[in-house]
Amino acid sequence: MITFLIAFFINPPASVQAFDHPNDAGKAIEIRWQLSPQDSLLLTYEIWRASAPEGPFEKVGSSPAGVNNFVDENVPEDRKLYYYKVRGKTKLGDYTEFSEVVAAMSYPQWFNKKVINVLIAVILYSSILIYYINTARRRGEKLFIRRIAGLEALDEAVGRATEMGKPILYVPGLSTITDIATLASLNILARVAKKAAEYETPLIVPNYNPIVMTVAQEVVKQGCMEAGRPDVYSKHQVFFLSDSQFAYASGVTGIMARERPATNLFIGMFFAESLILAEAGNTTGAIQIAGTDAVDQLPFFVVSCDYTIMGEELYAASAYLSREPLLLGSIKGQDIGKLVLLILIIVGSILGLFGVSWVAKLFEV
Repeated sequence: MITFLIAFFINPPASVQAFDHPNDAGKAIEIRWQLSPQDSLLLTYEIWRASAPEGPFEKVGSSPAGVNNFVDENVPEDRKLYYYKVRGKTKLGDYTEFSEVVAAMSYPQWFNKKVINVLIAVILYSSILIYYINTARRRGEKLFIRRIAGLEALDEAVGRATEMGKPILYVPGLSTITDIATLASLNILARVAKKAAEYETPLIVPNYNPIVMTVAQEVVKQGCMEAGRPDVYSKHQVFFLSDSQFAYASGVTGIMARERPATNLFIGMFFAESLILAEAGNTTGAIQIAGTDAVDQLPFFVVSCDYTIMGEELYAASAYLSREPLLLGSIKGQDIGKLVLLILIIVGSILGLFGVSWVAKLFEV
């Protein structure tokens, strides 16, 4: 009886409103209300929903006392009217009366207005890419791409092996075919295989991953065909060595000791075996070119190889070597986009020292 009287004298939530939850993909309605004057005596607010004003209503969720809103994220259908009412639950387990019934419908938005800065950035960045791709396609107009010494030296490395009558050792890393560094490595392998076939220089490609081996075989075969020398290709030159990290490293160093290649190319994803491979190759006197996006392994390659292709230079290899307009325009557009971001960061940092924060707000999501 006492608990009933307590619930009777507690006012239900008032001024209930329901509306579509903004900046989402739909099927969400937000309900807001004015807290009960006796909010301190309540435990939660319960939200009930129905597809008709007369019901039947079902409970769809609750909010703790002191909170005056709830988002129903399980609305069955968009663009259909749903009805809501709210009541309070006391700390003693009883309930207040229901509020008035309100109605609303949900619908999806084209984009999130809170992150319109991202939309603007995408439009600007896409415009830059399209502009430079079209520029690269114009006859007689060339785009400047910064010289990458490691990629420039590929032809020299293949030529040295040809002059010395020794093979080229190409190590495509120890990762899977889904790794972007492996894909970039296979693109470079295509160029090396074509050059090696033109000069009839033996090419040795030991593999750590069986799937990468299968793809590498096709890449080398295609390179030989593009060079007009399909007869040069042998499936025995691209082979599976081991899927154990240090067994693979030992096998590759054994090849270096036996075959004495004039050129060693370590391009792809590498781990703790990087220094073992690079040091072993360095002791044979071979010219060595390494390329990886593994930051932890770069120092080992830098000190023991003649040239090192670092990070994003590896990703740009296809565009750099092929000079294909679509790829060149993409690389140039990315560089301009990065330059714009760098300028904004510097300007924003300087203005931030003087309490001006509008540049920093451009990056808020």
